[in-house]
Amino acid sequence: MPDYTAFAAAARALAPRAAVVLGSGLGGVVTAFREHVSIPFGDVPGLVPPTVSGHGGRLALGEWGAEPALVFFGRLHFYEGHPWGVVCGPARVAAELGARAFIQTNAVGGIHPSLGPGSLMGVAKHLTLLDGSAWRTPVAASPYSPRLLDVLATAKAARGRTLLTGTYAALTGPSYETPAEIRALAAMGADVVGMSTAREAEAAAALGLEAAAVSCVTNHAAGIGGEPLDHAEVVRNALLAADRLAALLGAAVAAV
Repeated sequence: MPDYTAFAAAARALAPRAAVVLGSGLGGVVTAFREHVSIPFGDVPGLVPPTVSGHGGRLALGEWGAEPALVFFGRLHFYEGHPWGVVCGPARVAAELGARAFIQTNAVGGIHPSLGPGSLMGVAKHLTLLDGSAWRTPVAASPYSPRLLDVLATAKAARGRTLLTGTYAALTGPSYETPAEIRALAAMGADVVGMSTAREAEAAAALGLEAAAVSCVTNHAAGIGGEPLDHAEVVRNALLAADRLAALLGAAVAAV
C-alpha cells in the first residue's frame, strides 16, 4: 500500500476530474469502478479513520467507466467528535488532487410522502441545524451545481424514471430525530433528513468545485412509517438501491 506522497503522485498522473463520496452502506455502488490503488483515511493528511459501521474509511484512485475518478469509501461525521475542518477534509483533499467536482451520496430518512425506502433524490438545496462551519467564504444560495443536477435527472429519465429533487435537512446526530422534530422539518420544507453532506458541499463550493449530492432513502423518517429506526436497516436498504445509484453516479462522473 502506498504512502500519501506516492498516492498523490499517482492521482496527479491519472488526473481524476471527479471525486465521489460513498455514504452509509453505499460502497456496493462501485461495480463500474476499476480501482488502481487505495489508501486508508488515516494515512491521508487531515483525515482520520471513521468509526461508523458501513463506512470503509479509504480513498481509492481508479476509473469509473472510462473516466479517472477518486472515490472516498465512507465519510467523517461531526457526531464522531471531529471539528468541521476534518469532516470537510475530503473536499479539501479532492481539490488538492485536482478534482473539478465533488459528488456525494448519503443515506437518509424520507420525509416527503413520495420518498419511501429505496427512493433516490437529487439534492437541490439544504437546510441545516448545525453549529459552526469550516469555511468563512460565502457560498451561493445553494452550493449544488444545477448542471450536475440536470445530468443526474437525465440519467434517471433514460432509465424510464423521474429523479425527484428536493431539500436535504442536515442535523448533527447521531441519534435519530423524534416525530416532533420531523414534523418541524417538514414544515420548514425538508424532503429528507440526514447527518452529513451539507457542510461538505459548502466546503467544496468554496474551494471552487462543482458540488452534487444524491440521497438514498433508506427508511421513513420518525413518525411517518411506524417502523423502529436502526442503522442496520439503513445499511440493508442502501444495498437495494446500489444499481440505480451507480448509473446516476456514472453519468455525473462522465459529465465532469
